[in-house]
Amino acid sequence: MRLVQFTAGDGKVAVGRVDEGQGTLSVLSGTSGTYHLAQDAIAAGRPLADLAAERAGRETVDYAAVVADGRLLAPLLHPDPAHLLVTGTGLTHLGSASARAAMHQGTVKSEDDLTDSMKMFRWGLEGGKPEPGRAGIQPEWFYKGDGGIVAAPGHPLAMPDFSLDGGEEPEIVGLYVVGPDGTPFRLGFALGNEFSDHVTERQNYLYLAHSKLRPCSFGPELLVGSLPGHVAGKSRIRRAGKVLWEAEFVSGEDNMSHSIANLEHHHFKYPQFRRPGDAHCHFFGTATLSFAAGIKAMPGDVFEIEAAGFGLPLANPLAVAEGGAPPTIRAL
Repeated sequence: MRLVQFTAGDGKVAVGRVDEGQGTLSVLSGTSGTYHLAQDAIAAGRPLADLAAERAGRETVDYAAVVADGRLLAPLLHPDPAHLLVTGTGLTHLGSASARAAMHQGTVKSEDDLTDSMKMFRWGLEGGKPEPGRAGIQPEWFYKGDGGIVAAPGHPLAMPDFSLDGGEEPEIVGLYVVGPDGTPFRLGFALGNEFSDHVTERQNYLYLAHSKLRPCSFGPELLVGSLPGHVAGKSRIRRAGKVLWEAEFVSGEDNMSHSIANLEHHHFKYPQFRRPGDAHCHFFGTATLSFAAGIKAMPGDVFEIEAAGFGLPLANPLAVAEGGAPPTIRAL
């Protein structure tokens, strides 16, 4: 089952089940968003897919019209954007280390400069997939922001005017809602563009935290249930309507050095990430970057990410946020 969140004709948030092969969305009755659908499923102790199937009535909308009208929303939002936490992990895929090394080519003086990254990658290979019920090695982890940085599918990824670069990162994301007792519940998975400033990161690896404080996008569809072991897709950049760059990317545990369960454990082991009512979007990493191939995206370019089983591609144009004078800090 795949679900889409969109703005209905009355301006309210609606949820639709994708009707495979029909070009329509079956609107879920009595559902004002996937966040509330998840809360209802948690309260009822029922699987999300069962509740969604039960609420999918006779009302349908034309999927293409929703897309054309720009009414798609990210497949998980929170009524208060400050309570949707956007985070991620790196060096989790079998090609992650080589992609990281390619991104830093020409800037390092010796192989010793990448020792920490390579060491963490090897740790993941050796201990990232522990036996069930056991904790494996913890991954690289980063914070991106809250719900205020999430761009809806089709809408611009507006990098700050002080950015040195804006580049795509095609990834799978896990979407979660924390229940009343602090238990994290996974709704499912979606395609994501984690989007980072790779030039800033390349200056010094300790700038990684800065490079991640950029907008992102995920969706448009929520794949309810488990993630396939092998996910194969394509990441591309279009410029003036023509493909500038394209490459295949793979994900899923068959192509990862960490299990999904291990990545989830090392995120939600922190009590502050188990606050009842919060929602989480967690990016699981990638090994494919246009930046590593020497591509520099420009405002107006469109990032497209697609993968079999995830429905419509995720597309976002690159833009630069309107600037302004730097903030003046005042003493109270």
